[in-house]
Amino acid sequence: MAKFNENFLELKESYLFSEVAKRVSTFKEKHPERSVIRLGIGDVTLPLGKAVVEAMHKAADEMGKAETFRGYGPEQGYDFLRKAIAGHYRSFGVELDIDEIFVSDGAKSDTGNITDLFGRDNTVLIPDPVYPVYVDTNTMNSRNIVYINGTAENDFLPMPDRSIHADIIYICSPNNPTGACYNRAQLREWVDYALENDAVILFDSAYESFVSDSSLPHSIYEIEGAESCAVEFCSLSKTAGFTGTRCGYTIVPKAITSVSADGREMSLNKMWNRRQCTKFNGVPYVIQRAAEAVFSEEGMEEAKAMTDAYMQNARIISDTMEELGIRYTGGINSPYIWFECPFGMNSWEFFDFLLEKAGVVGTPGAGFGSNGDNWFRLTAFNSKENTVEAMERFRSLLKND
Repeated sequence: MAKFNENFLELKESYLFSEVAKRVSTFKEKHPERSVIRLGIGDVTLPLGKAVVEAMHKAADEMGKAETFRGYGPEQGYDFLRKAIAGHYRSFGVELDIDEIFVSDGAKSDTGNITDLFGRDNTVLIPDPVYPVYVDTNTMNSRNIVYINGTAENDFLPMPDRSIHADIIYICSPNNPTGACYNRAQLREWVDYALENDAVILFDSAYESFVSDSSLPHSIYEIEGAESCAVEFCSLSKTAGFTGTRCGYTIVPKAITSVSADGREMSLNKMWNRRQCTKFNGVPYVIQRAAEAVFSEEGMEEAKAMTDAYMQNARIISDTMEELGIRYTGGINSPYIWFECPFGMNSWEFFDFLLEKAGVVGTPGAGFGSNGDNWFRLTAFNSKENTVEAMERFRSLLKND
């Protein structure tokens, strides 16, 4: 009999968002007449920008002609897109070689797949609350996970504990789910800690386009020394509405090296390249041309208009929290609002209460870790009209109960 990976037995029975979808589906079956407003999963609702769509059409036309047809592309991404990404990083003072840039189908895939490069005996430092993929993918590989606590007292921005040794460190900033964002001084501490421990930071910057405070970094590479210890993941899902189009990119600096047990030097950049060549066939040409258009002047203007619209929704939600005196984080440099559950409820109790009484869907904080048990996440990824209506229902529900 084939032996299965028993580490899967250590995972929760269902992925967080699958459970949310199941409960919403059950509710809608029982109450087909009720309208439901979804502020739960971080999926976008605005359409792709004009520049992106035009580039996609043009590329599709090219694929229909023998003289411009393309088959397999480079697993690392076409140079035209890698150069555009390098130009984007240059806009906030970071210089990258294009062979440090790897185009992918999204940050979720790469934050999980990167674990292929690390031995199973590494200790992984993960904040709690946290995006579930970080925990689940390392659980699948039976790694030792150490949690660091994000709480209201530290603004959900835990800092290094020098008494703990870690080999791999996950950081997400702006954070999913809490919306909190590390400043330069705080990231400086994390980079120093990683260098002291010969550790690698896996830095998820999927929401960097929502950073509006000019004093806050968009990339960990704005911190000196990070190129020697940090891998960065980014995505066009929220930046430009690519959740259904699928394109992201991962930066693996050539300066990150280690030494094998028999004394051979190992380059993380070369290893990731080898891994991608073996397990990934690249992002489609049509999608990469669309992604290239995001980094054009017109594309960036359209992407900013998109993020501005979502941040207007975030302000509507955070203003409601202010009005009701509910403690929260996020909503300023992030499309997520993370708030304390009212009435002393835990997060799944409040999920059911909010759905049943108001027809509004959010995400229970318990799904992001034990420190989220009494917290709840709402997203700004809906229309302004629906966001206003959801907050009117929310306000009425809390004022009447």
